Amino acid sequence: YTLSHIIHGFIFYFVLWLIFPRWSSGLRLLIAILIEGGWEIIENTDAVINRYREGTISLNYFGDSVLNSISDVLAMMIGFVLAARWPAWLTVLVAVVMELVALYVIRDNLTLNVIMLLHPFDAIREWQAGAAVR
Repeated sequence: YTLSHIIHGFIFYFVLWLIFPRWSSGLRLLIAILIEGGWEIIENTDAVINRYREGTISLNYFGDSVLNSISDVLAMMIGFVLAARWPAWLTVLVAVVMELVALYVIRDNLTLNVIMLLHPFDAIREWQAGAAVR
C-alpha cells in the first residue's frame, strides 16, 4: 500500500496548496505529516481495524506495526515533495498509473480502499477475493 501513501502526499500537497497558497511548502508539509500521522493512529484503533475486517477481504488485518506506520508517513512525504516539484499533469498521470498498477497487481488501491471502508460492495469484495462476480 506504499503507492496509496505516495498518492496521499500528492493529494495533501494539492489540497493544502489550495487552502494555504501563501504558506511555505515546508509548513504545508508539516501539516501533511500531522494529518498522515493522525490517520495512522486512527487507522490502528479497534473501530477502524474492525471496519476493515467487516467491509473488506482483510479478515486477518490486525493493524500496522510502528515501523509500517512510519514508512507510510515517509511515503506520503515523498509524494508531497514530488508533487511540489512536478508539474500537475505529471502528478496526476503518475497517480493514475499507480492506482492502475495496484489494481492489477493486488486487486486493491486507494480508490477501492476508500470505497470499501465507507460503503462496502459485495461485488468488489468478491472480485478482490478472486471469485467470479455473478
